[in-house]
Amino acid sequence: MGTHNDSSVRARPGDRLVIRGHRVGERQRDGEILEVLGEDEGPPYLVRWSDDGHVSRIYPGSDAFVEHLAVRKRRPRAER
Repeated sequence: MGTHNDSSVRARPGDRLVIRGHRVGERQRDGEILEVLGEDEGPPYLVRWSDDGHVSRIYPGSDAFVEHLAVRKRRPRAER
């Protein structure tokens, strides 16, 4: 009774998904993960691509990795 896991990619909203170029000279593509649609921080993800702003659902392949970005909590500035 195993689990199906084709990818070790794990992410949270706010992380950056990066897809490597497939051919020499081809640029990589990246986008902000807006929503995690899978279980346990796994894919698929809803991503807003930085190059054109398009939002799409993606199940990343072996050519992808996640940059985990630190979440900064904004604290209101106390003015007394």
